[in-house]
Amino acid sequence: MDLVERGPELAALAEVLAASAAGTGGAVLVTGGIGCGKSVLLDAVRARAEQDGFVVLAAVGCWAERESPGGVLGQLLRYAEAPWASPDRIAEQLDGLGSGGPVPEAEPQTLDAATTAALHQLCTEVLQVAERVPVLICVDDVQFADAVSQHWLIQLIGRLRSARVALVVAECVLSRPTSPRLRAELLRLPNYRRVPVHRLSPAGVGAVLHRHLDPDTAVPLAAEVHQVSAGNPLLVRALVEDQRGAERPPAVGARPRVDEAYGDAVLSCVLRGRPVLMRLAQALAVLDEGTDSAPLAVRLLDDEEPATVRGGLAALDAAGLLDRGALRHPVAASALRATVPAHDRTRLHRRAAELLYADGAPPTRVARHLVAAERGLPGWALPVLRSAAERHLVENRAADAYACVEVALRICDDESLRVPLKALLTSAAWLLNPSMSARHLGELADALREGRLGDRHALMLAKYLLWHGRFDEAAEAIERIVARGEESDPAGSAELRATREILAASYPALVSGRLRPQEQSTARPTRDPRVRSAAALSSLLTGGDEDEAVADAEACMRAMRLTKKTQEALMCAVATLQFADRLPAAASWCDHWLAEARAWQVPLWEAEFASMRASIALRQGNPLLARQLAEAALKQVPLESWGVCIGGPLANLVQAATDTGDHEAASTYLEMPVPEGMFKSRFGLYYLHARGRFQMENGRPHAALNDLVTCGQLMTAWGFDRPALVPWRAEAAQAYLLAGDVARARTFAREQVALIGTRPSRTRGMSLRVLASVSPPGERADLLTEAVEVLRGCGDQAQLAQALGDLGCLHYQAGRPARARPLVETAARLARACGARPILRRLPLEAGPPRPEPADPAEQVSRVAALSLLSGAERRVAALAARGHTNREISRRLCITVSTVEQHLTRTFRKLGVKTRADLPEEIVLDMAVAG
Repeated sequence: MDLVERGPELAALAEVLAASAAGTGGAVLVTGGIGCGKSVLLDAVRARAEQDGFVVLAAVGCWAERESPGGVLGQLLRYAEAPWASPDRIAEQLDGLGSGGPVPEAEPQTLDAATTAALHQLCTEVLQVAERVPVLICVDDVQFADAVSQHWLIQLIGRLRSARVALVVAECVLSRPTSPRLRAELLRLPNYRRVPVHRLSPAGVGAVLHRHLDPDTAVPLAAEVHQVSAGNPLLVRALVEDQRGAERPPAVGARPRVDEAYGDAVLSCVLRGRPVLMRLAQALAVLDEGTDSAPLAVRLLDDEEPATVRGGLAALDAAGLLDRGALRHPVAASALRATVPAHDRTRLHRRAAELLYADGAPPTRVARHLVAAERGLPGWALPVLRSAAERHLVENRAADAYACVEVALRICDDESLRVPLKALLTSAAWLLNPSMSARHLGELADALREGRLGDRHALMLAKYLLWHGRFDEAAEAIERIVARGEESDPAGSAELRATREILAASYPALVSGRLRPQEQSTARPTRDPRVRSAAALSSLLTGGDEDEAVADAEACMRAMRLTKKTQEALMCAVATLQFADRLPAAASWCDHWLAEARAWQVPLWEAEFASMRASIALRQGNPLLARQLAEAALKQVPLESWGVCIGGPLANLVQAATDTGDHEAASTYLEMPVPEGMFKSRFGLYYLHARGRFQMENGRPHAALNDLVTCGQLMTAWGFDRPALVPWRAEAAQAYLLAGDVARARTFAREQVALIGTRPSRTRGMSLRVLASVSPPGERADLLTEAVEVLRGCGDQAQLAQALGDLGCLHYQAGRPARARPLVETAARLARACGARPILRRLPLEAGPPRPEPADPAEQVSRVAALSLLSGAERRVAALAARGHTNREISRRLCITVSTVEQHLTRTFRKLGVKTRADLPEEIVLDMAVAG
């Protein structure tokens, strides 16, 4: 048994024992919360007394036996072989006690004369024994002692002043206090001590853990175990048992395992008190209202005396089961809830809802109990549930909103109220799983036609119809909203305009096919970030100013937080950065919103941002990360729930599998069914591109061209012909080259380079690489060198690996293995890092003779040291000169004067100790091509 931090208490008890043995009777009242170690302390004092030659009598009070006359007294007399009476005599004496029936708890003085005389005789006999040998009388849980036994203790206390008797009673802090008269008699004794037993300190908890667990487990858990147990020794020992049941020791900083043993210990604590203590704890567990639980729980037990209930709260708090008026740990609440019958739980929740509603509590707080009660709800519950659902949606708690509306619909018998409730239910279901909302769309579309659905819900309906590929119904919904005229409410008007911009960017087939041109040109300048971010994407895709679109997108994201109303706008803003080839910024913003979505625990948001982050990872040349993110997106929202947007995550999976050489997986992904409407949306473009690349990698150029050219035709028809969105011309050029049609391949590659412009970007770098592959041999080196330089600063490791590999192959073909080998080796390193096995397989890793070691290591060191003396400008000029460019060509490429080129070369020759361009070391060329 643990007696950690019990030294002062043991010392006080030892003093009383010593005084009693010397002939000065004494008494000790041990007090403390449930489970705090009073019984352990009494066990220790009994063991000490027995060693010192005391006759020990012990008993334990019990709530169930509180009305049995002489129950505790009988335990005392039978505890040990009584030296003053035979067992028959004891039985005879006990049988005569309280024969007139139960004695009132608070009035032990009303005992009949015969019982009083019998108790007096028993006191005399105990004192006679004490004249020969000291006596210790221990009573645990004395607050539950029956009235007869209490009366006997009171009589005995009055005769202890000169007796060799020590009385030790333990009182638990509960709703039932010890008899005031018994306490008063104890206080009259000169040798009386009150010994409070406190909960363990953090150091004490650590000491207990060290006794029972190995140090590697005890040390990291001490602080957390103290927090969970509040230092209650019973709970600490229960947590020790839970740790022993764990599969492995916890890591440093890990939380302790709180499991069955802890829950059982909590129940044990609560069951030691009166039934009201259990009812109170159960109410706290069912309510689970946080710091507000206690006052409400007290009011729920309105059939109990308020003082009794408040005493119960004090008892739970003294035991360490509460933390600021609520149960300390969820496992405690779970264990207690399991003991509450279903009908009692319903009653408690319904009553809690009534009390909170009467107090004017927030609808969300009231609704939680209405949802839990489900049945027998009052008439005022319907508007409360609806208001709570709307608030939950604003606060991104879709599951709570859905639960509220479900209950509201069950109790609603007014058809005019059911339509907006169905709309709310659909909105909540959408965030959890779009498939859940599909079954309500038809009914809501009918309500819109009949004028029973407001514009706010109509916009929502249009988006959901689009998602599920029901374009005609969606167009009809939008046309009806526009026909009514833009709402006078600025917020509603902004939402409508933002929706129309999103349609233009994501569903161009609908805009060009159904919405009239005048409807597309009514947008006015606005400060609403939702409109601006959607307009930025639409503008970028249709050839607008790239820098302006990027600036708008980033400004809008800084002005918004993730909510139900902004999520689509934030997706548009990130997509704008992505399609403008601002990949580091796009990745950073997408990571931020993905973390926000995970924090809100909204599956659809998490899935959509994960899918977008996967597409950015592909553009950064990281197919392994892309595949991981795309698979996570489909775990959050299953394939059948994505509607036409499935083109995004499926395209990411196909492309990632293709880029890593896992063609079997890519083929499996392509066998998954997709809705026909997907090809009328922007998401269909991604799918066609990914499928075309897969076909090309598998040696089917004509099948690839079918997808890629179809993709290009759609982009052209929609006004989206932007290579950064889908570089279909570059991919088609490679397919034509694979099919042997070099002329067409060159045409498509040149068209793409012309469309991109001269700004360095990932798309320009990959397009130059493709153009090099279809250009005459004399032009390839410069194109590939520029592609390497551009890609080096754009972050796409896979494209850089391909460009370096192509440049290395070109040097091998030209008989320059010394220049080729470092390029190929770097390309191989990059390809391995990003898992691009197809690129790795195409590299000539075995080509050429072994690299010769320099004859003089000191010469190599000297050359490297000399190169380090060159400035950045001198390195760039020297690298171009070493490739054979004239001074005038170098001046045009670097936008400097010919004179400046000559000055840079003069200083470079002097620093390197060379005389001509042919003498420039090959390292300077490799340094500029490989560095990144």
